[in-house]
Amino acid sequence: MVSTVDQATGPVAAHGEGPVWAPEWPGVRWVDMLAGDVLELDGGEVRRHHVGAVAAALRPGTGGGVVLALERGFALADGALTAVRPLPEVWTDPGVRMNDGGCDPDGRFYCGSMAYDGTPGAGALHRLDPDGSVTTVLTGVTVSNGLAWSPDGGTAYYVDTPTGRIDAFDYTAAAGLTHRRTVVTIPAEVGSPDGLTVDAEGNLWVALWGGGAVHCYTPDGEQVARAGFPVTQVTACAFGGPDLDELYVTTSRQGVEEGTQPEAGSLFRLRPGVRGLPAHRFSGC
Repeated sequence: MVSTVDQATGPVAAHGEGPVWAPEWPGVRWVDMLAGDVLELDGGEVRRHHVGAVAAALRPGTGGGVVLALERGFALADGALTAVRPLPEVWTDPGVRMNDGGCDPDGRFYCGSMAYDGTPGAGALHRLDPDGSVTTVLTGVTVSNGLAWSPDGGTAYYVDTPTGRIDAFDYTAAAGLTHRRTVVTIPAEVGSPDGLTVDAEGNLWVALWGGGAVHCYTPDGEQVARAGFPVTQVTACAFGGPDLDELYVTTSRQGVEEGTQPEAGSLFRLRPGVRGLPAHRFSGC
C-alpha cells in the first residue's frame, strides 16, 4: 500500500538521479548529474560534494570508500567524498557520457553510457572490477538506465529507456549477464522507464520519465502499485532509512517549462509498505 508522497527537499537539483542508501552515511545520497555533484541529505540539510564534470552514479564500498561514475569513466573516493581519485577514462569521445549504474552481488560496479544528443546505439554498459579493470558488457545502448538485482542475485533487471522496456538477464559471477528477455513493457503514454530498484519481495519499482510516477511490477510483469508526483520528470528510486522501508525518489528540471513545476528537482520520499534490499557494495574501495 503506497503512502502519501512527502517532499524531502526543495528543488535542489537541476537533474537529480541515482539515489542510494548506506547506513554509515549521514543520509541518502543522490546526484545532480550534469552539475557534477553528489548531494547528501542529513536531517533537513542538503550537502553538496563536487566530484567532477558529471556525477552519474555512486555506490558504497566494502572498505568504507565510495565508487563513482564520472563523465567518461570511474573514480574512487573516501567515505566523506573529500578526496576523489579518477581512474583512467574508458573512452575519449566528448559526445558520450556515463548515465546510471549499480553493483552486482559479487562486488563489481557497472555504469551505462549515452550520447549527449541521444544518438541511437551510441552507449554501452561498462563494468569496473575491484582490480581496476574495465569490461564492456553491452553495446548498442541508447540511454542506459536502471540496473538492479533480484533478492537471490540470480536475475538482473535493466532499462535502456527508449525501448520502453524493463529487461531481465540471468546472472552468475562467471558468465555475467546472459539470456536477455523482456519482463515489462511500458506504454509510451504513461512515461518512459528510467531508474529502478527491487524490493525484498522481488518486485520492481521503476521511475517514469515524463510520466510523473513510480510504478511497481511483479517479476512476471503485472503492475501492482503506482505512486504519483507533482512533477513529470521522475528519474530514479531507491529504498532507504534504517529499516529500508522508505522509498526515495529523485526528479529533474530538464524539459520542464520555467515556472510550471516548482517542485521539479526535489527529492521525494514515501513509505510503500514493503522493505528494500541493502545496496550491493563495490569490493574495490
